[in-house]
Amino acid sequence: MSSKKISLIYPYQEKPGDFSNTRAGEPCYQPLGHDAIHNLGLDTIINELTPIEAERTYCLRVLSNLTPDARVAVYRADVFEDILNSPELREKIIKILDKINFLRDYGGFKRDHDESSGSSAWEMMHRLEDIRDYIACVEAIHECLTESNVRSEGLKRLRDHVDEIYSDSAFGQMKEDISALKASTTDLKSVTLGVNLNDRFEAESIGLVSINNKRFTKSNVIGGWSDAISASRGGVKDGNDWDENYRYQPFNASRADMLESVDRLGRMKAATSGMLGMLTVASIPVADSTTDVTRYMDRVVNHMLYLTVRKLKSVLSKYVSISVSDITDLIPEFMYYIRWVEYVEKMQAAGYLFRKAQAVTDPDGYGRVYTEAHGVYNPLLAFAHLNDQLDIVRNDLRFDEDNCVYILTGANRGGKTTITVAVGLLFVFAQGGIFIPGTTFRYVPVDRIFTHFPADEDQTMDLGRLGEECKRFKELYGGATSRSLILLNETFSTTSFEEGYFIARDAVKAILSKGARTIYNTHMHKLARDIDEINAEAAGKGIMGVKAGARSLIVRSDGGNRSFKIAVAPPEGTSYAEDIARKYGVTYDMLTEE
Repeated sequence: MSSKKISLIYPYQEKPGDFSNTRAGEPCYQPLGHDAIHNLGLDTIINELTPIEAERTYCLRVLSNLTPDARVAVYRADVFEDILNSPELREKIIKILDKINFLRDYGGFKRDHDESSGSSAWEMMHRLEDIRDYIACVEAIHECLTESNVRSEGLKRLRDHVDEIYSDSAFGQMKEDISALKASTTDLKSVTLGVNLNDRFEAESIGLVSINNKRFTKSNVIGGWSDAISASRGGVKDGNDWDENYRYQPFNASRADMLESVDRLGRMKAATSGMLGMLTVASIPVADSTTDVTRYMDRVVNHMLYLTVRKLKSVLSKYVSISVSDITDLIPEFMYYIRWVEYVEKMQAAGYLFRKAQAVTDPDGYGRVYTEAHGVYNPLLAFAHLNDQLDIVRNDLRFDEDNCVYILTGANRGGKTTITVAVGLLFVFAQGGIFIPGTTFRYVPVDRIFTHFPADEDQTMDLGRLGEECKRFKELYGGATSRSLILLNETFSTTSFEEGYFIARDAVKAILSKGARTIYNTHMHKLARDIDEINAEAAGKGIMGVKAGARSLIVRSDGGNRSFKIAVAPPEGTSYAEDIARKYGVTYDMLTEE
């Protein structure tokens, strides 16, 4: 049967972070730093997706590993669109996950002891259950995808892969073999053991009495002894009734009562077994361990079920190469899309707009526009007002050769940081395949996202605030390329204006020399006013090797009121303080007139 792997997240089976094994033509992934994850509020969004920690961890891992390869973004976005637009498909997938236990646990049986893999009856029975679940999963996914009109390359690949397995003659034969094998072991319901005692009522030996096709119950009357030899040859005794009047009394009281019962019989290890593979230790002396008893009983059962064990080995050896991981590995991937679809649907139900992004697969043929966004907004702000029906302000933004670095100025608490974060989340969502908050987003994917936000007080003790800022910026700049996104929030503002301005001016020129898309929000209006001089001094090259330029971007104010609307324009006034002064009548002219 087919041994190829299928992924709905990684179209080329590439491994994020494993750069040494990246083959020619495959995407290379770079991780977001912890600071970037926190500054963008990505951890906050992930925590809203699902209460299940394993799912949150997986979703964050996918989003926080970026590749500039647009093929990955297109592949993911198409899968996401299929799942979003097909509630019936999503419902069927969820039912499959709920139905199959090993899928819900993301893996097969976890062994409790150190016996060699596949050598014991217990492990072979668990292997049998794994394969039965594998068959059920293949059949369920085959039915699900055959009935759905999927359009994405990822789901079509999965459908073809499952069809190939389902149509393989070996799959049909495996179903028959496993079904027959399961039927032959279904009759094994209980095991009867006999214990010989010495004169001091200590356990002298333990042996098999019979294997039965009925469970013992507390009210069942036990009588007579069966021929143990028949069981050792693989025979199964019909029923568990006896000729004498003995009752089955399970140890189901407290541990103290069990130990008292054991003391009356000596130091024997009493155990009973229900369905094969679900051994229950009824009573164990304090000095012994469950692992030892399980291992001992494993050897006993292997011996007494000689014919059954031999048949198990014979059948399972035919399917030793079957790996359930090629199906189970898809479960967290499905959950990734399902959780994000649920998030987007919740936001849409509250009136917020989400649309599919368009990744540019050929940057050289895209002209000189690297990014074009319309009607975008910050989803963190929207989610915080999910029940308030906030009339959120949406903005447009464009990165091209003349608008590669934006110096963003505007009112204090006017939305500069909110807009800066929104741009970062646009790329994270889009490259993760998730619909973006906005009307349209056409973009060349970034290789990394760098953020430089004010640090906590305890992080600046050694170097001081300015020293810490300079150190972080140098590290950031060293890792950035022309395909990176840089988001600066009040960088170099912890010193005097004169000192901060000159450092910031050099930093902007250095960024222009690389051509990295950048938003630098700051209160240093002079930096934006001197933008023509900075462009003249810089010799930047953008993504396609053309000259990169900086522009002034403002958050418009309306008589001191916050509009949260951005525009490419010279800075308004010398600072927001002047707007506030005019609003409240405390300028020199206004005061002296009064």
